[in-house]
Formats: sequence, structure tokens, C-alpha cells
Amino acid sequence: MKRIVLTGGGTAGHVTPNLAILPLLRQEGWEVLYIGSENGIEKKLIEAEGVPYYSIPTGKLRRYLSRQNITDMFRVVKGVSEATKLLKKLKPDLVFSKGGFVAVPVVLGAKKNKIPVIIHESDITPGLANKIAMPFAKIVCTTFPETLKYVPKEKGIHTGTPIRAELFKGDRQKGLEICGFDGTKPVLLQMGGSLGAVKLNDALRESLPSLLKDFDIIHLCGKGHKEESLEGTKGYRQFEYVTDELADLFAATDVIIARAGSNSISEFLALKKPHLLIPLSAKASRGDQILNAASYEKQGFAMVLPEEELTAATMEEKVRELYANRETYIAAMEKSTQNNGVEAVMSLIRQF
Repeated sequence: MKRIVLTGGGTAGHVTPNLAILPLLRQEGWEVLYIGSENGIEKKLIEAEGVPYYSIPTGKLRRYLSRQNITDMFRVVKGVSEATKLLKKLKPDLVFSKGGFVAVPVVLGAKKNKIPVIIHESDITPGLANKIAMPFAKIVCTTFPETLKYVPKEKGIHTGTPIRAELFKGDRQKGLEICGFDGTKPVLLQMGGSLGAVKLNDALRESLPSLLKDFDIIHLCGKGHKEESLEGTKGYRQFEYVTDELADLFAATDVIIARAGSNSISEFLALKKPHLLIPLSAKASRGDQILNAASYEKQGFAMVLPEEELTAATMEEKVRELYANRETYIAAMEKSTQNNGVEAVMSLIRQF
């Protein structure tokens, strides 16, 4: 039996593609192990799948000056040491890294143990963690074809993002029942990623009185961001985070408001769900979501509202326009050649 170590974490986006390839890995006889951080969201998601989970210390790598850079650097060094020892003990045939800061020590540890590494980069431009890890990888998979120009020519392969098979098996009626909706109104879903998005949450809640006249609303607001005063509001259902119910909620949804994280928008595209993207501003990020959103807008898959222009009024205006023109967006997505990346990634894994 061949053995593979998966790694990646910090946000759900650095875990879900690993979950997408997990069923095929098991089906084809791979023994699957996971290395993640001690307290990251990946621990809960992976352990729920019954995959042996090993944690290592890790620190955030920042592009700006911070006192935490000093303490986190020591954590990264310790993480590399522990990952190296752990991989020596586990002896996997391959490491597959989805990125995030926890992946850097694992990739470096794999290099020290002469274990081949495949990296997957979700965004148009590689993040800092993957930039550091890339020289130590055999193959770098990309979600966007545009990313290949940032990757060494001999390593880069455009695969698309692996999409979880269960997302295609959602039941609309079950999704409506979970929320207590009767199906007479179109359903608007807003999500801000696994950590939530305060600005999106605030804008949606401010526009609820108007939007609820014409939409039922599912609000994935992020951990700790529920508004208790809105519990029981007719036509509005809020969740901090969902896992097993997500496929059914997607099936019940007509239009989506979201950030522009690569894995999420790849799922929207695969499911042909019209979406309004509000990417993180350049002030709050390295600008990767802005590029992701621009690519989807150019291809006719999505509408984009810059965060600098976000108000309750502009959000409502855009989402109503999106719903009115939803068939145009669905038609564009149906013509897309950006396929589910599960088989493309698996074909590379099988080489080792």
C-alpha cells in the first residue's frame, strides 16, 4: 500500500481540495495521513473524515513588520524540525500540499527526507507560503492558467481545483427544509469564508428588511458572528459554519454573495451558481481575491463589487441586478472549460 501525506491549513480553502481527492485516494488503495497545525480549522475537518492527524508548531509568515514575526519564526523553525522527524518516521511515498503556513515546514521536511512533493496553488498569483515551498516541489498545480507564468516552466501544470463530489449531490428540498423556507421565493446565500467577513455581514443585515421582501436568505456568517437578535426572523437563517449541510444549501440557492477565495468561486462555477463577488481589499490582503474576481468577471461568470464601494444599498442593488440577469451568468458558466480538477490532480499523484 502506498502512503501519502496531505498538508495545508489555516482556512477551509486550504483543506477542501484535500478532502476532494480523499475518496479517490482511498479507493485506489493509498494510505492517507495528514499533517496540520495544532489548533487550525483543518484538524476538525480532517479528523471528521477518520484520517490520522499529526500536528506540528507553525507560525504566520507576514509581509509586514510585526513583533510576532520574531516569535513565529522560532515556531516555524521548530515546525520544520518536527515535520522532518515525523516524515522520517512515517516514510510516505509522496506529500501533497494545499498551502497555508503550516505546509511550509512539511514541504521543507519532505525535501530533507527526499520525499517528492506536489503543491497546489489556488490563486492567480502564488501566496507567500507557496512561494517559499515551490523550489522544493516536483510539480506545482494551478487553478488558473494565468498562474503558470509565476511558476517554473518545468514544474507548472494547470489542473483546476479539485471539487468535492458530495457538492454535486445536494437536494434542494432538503436545503429548504433545513432553513425552514417554503420555496416560494428565490434563495440568496451569503458566505464570507470559514472565518466570516464582518463587512459583508453588516451590509447584509442592514439590507435585510428590504431584501426579505423578495428573497429567502441563508447567511453563513462565520464562527462567533451570529446575531442573536435576528434568530427566528422569517425568511432568514444564519449559520456560523456548515459542513454536511452545505451541498443541500447550495442546491437550494439561486444566487450567492461571497468573498473571492479561489476554492469557493471554483465551487460556484462548477455548480453554475450566479455570484456577486466582494473581494478583500488590497489594504487587507495581498490582492489575490481582487485578481480572482477580475478573472471571473472578465469571463462573464460573476458580478464584482469592490469592497471600497460596499454599502447595504450597493450590495442590494448588485444582487438584484445579478438575479435579474442570472440566466446570462449561468450560460457563460456552462461554456466554461475550467473543469473539476480531481482527475487531473490524481493523474499526477499516480505517477509516484
